[in-house]
Amino acid sequence: MASGSEQPAVTLGPAARARRPARLADLVVESIVDAILSGELRPGSALPPESALSETFQVSRITVREAVKALEAKGLVAVRQGVGAVVTDDTRWNLLDAAVLAAAVKHDANLTILDELVQVRIALESSLAAEAAGHATDEDLAELQAIFHRLEADVRTPAVFIETDVEFHDRIMAASGNRLARSIVSTVHSQARTSLRYQGHPGVEDVAISNEEHWRILDRILDRDAAGAAQAMTDHIRSAWERRRPPARSGD
Repeated sequence: MASGSEQPAVTLGPAARARRPARLADLVVESIVDAILSGELRPGSALPPESALSETFQVSRITVREAVKALEAKGLVAVRQGVGAVVTDDTRWNLLDAAVLAAAVKHDANLTILDELVQVRIALESSLAAEAAGHATDEDLAELQAIFHRLEADVRTPAVFIETDVEFHDRIMAASGNRLARSIVSTVHSQARTSLRYQGHPGVEDVAISNEEHWRILDRILDRDAAGAAQAMTDHIRSAWERRRPPARSGD
């Protein structure tokens, strides 16, 4: 995601035609998003002109214009008079947009985005755990305990455990009553989970350790200990990522 001065337009490679979503504009958007996040199109680079994009993707110019508007909305390009659509600096990219985040995770060679995502989870989920300790109703607490008991039963089947784990975390966030923070975490976490580099391949021992950490979080929430719940959540998310964090790709 390096910044750079304005550069001449570049030609998109054959990967741009790899997949064809239902809407033609989506094909153009998906391919250019991938080209930008991969570094094929760098900040300051002008997109190929309308005519070239129309020919590359075999779509009309109207479709190309629709795609460029979508890219503008994602913060990836800015249209400049006499220049056309120019790739913006990465500080303007909307990483909460599903397509942008998906491409960012895909091309995250040094795990920078995933490390940042984990830090976002720690900041928000620890706060939400504290809020849950203070605001959870008796019904919230009963449901959390029920999910935890399911986690105990799922320890021997890590693939099932992972799904129940997501439910446990989401139920804590729901108990906090903070809908916006819950939505942000759900957005970034759902996208990250599509990456095997984030999800890893946890075994029985890994999920057993994770569930011990879940119990410490739940115990603090049941005890109405806001500070303790926040710390337990922080410790859990950080240590779980350290256990499954893969090495950076060789050569990067």
